[in-house]
Amino acid sequence: MSIYIGNLSYQVNEEDVSAVFAEYGTVKRVQLPTDRETGRMRGFGFVEMSTDAEEQTAIDALDGAEWMDRSLKVNKAKPRENRNSGGGDRRGNFSRSY
Repeated sequence: MSIYIGNLSYQVNEEDVSAVFAEYGTVKRVQLPTDRETGRMRGFGFVEMSTDAEEQTAIDALDGAEWMDRSLKVNKAKPRENRNSGGGDRRGNFSRSY
């Protein structure tokens, strides 16, 4: 399982996130995606902890918590959806076969 963290400050780094979540257990990995073009953080991230129980404790404690002048959104991460699942091209056009 992985934890999704939303509404993060753009100044946060992996060490900051790790320190906060370490209060609730062992942090295995922190991932903070950045924008491909600007290199700037995108305002969300993911944390993996050693056990599901530690992750749930962190979610319960941190969801809605105020950190770096922002109200965090913390929940179980959902599996990434396939972006091409709709069947349309880049403009949203769908091909039909009759």
